[in-house]
Amino acid sequence: MTKQTLLTGILVEDSNELTLGELSRACGKPAEWLLALVEEGVLEPVGDNQSQWRFRGYCLRRVRIIQRLESDLGVNMAGAALALELLEKIDELRNQIAVID
Repeated sequence: MTKQTLLTGILVEDSNELTLGELSRACGKPAEWLLALVEEGVLEPVGDNQSQWRFRGYCLRRVRIIQRLESDLGVNMAGAALALELLEKIDELRNQIAVID
């Protein structure tokens, strides 16, 4: 017999919002670098203008993945954005398979 464990928790990433400055400090990158990620479509801020922008918690996770791709693999920003998209698609497909099994 297999033992199953049920985990419960709160997804902090989805409930928190960060300003551009807070996100910059959290990831240790300048705001200009984050603005380039917005232009690439990697980050989607909420708000009408830059001074009102808020980034949902999952953006920090995306930024950290991009940082690792750039530093560990030497991937440029456009390549890292594409790799991130593919990694997220893989996660989505794995979750769908897990539901089916």
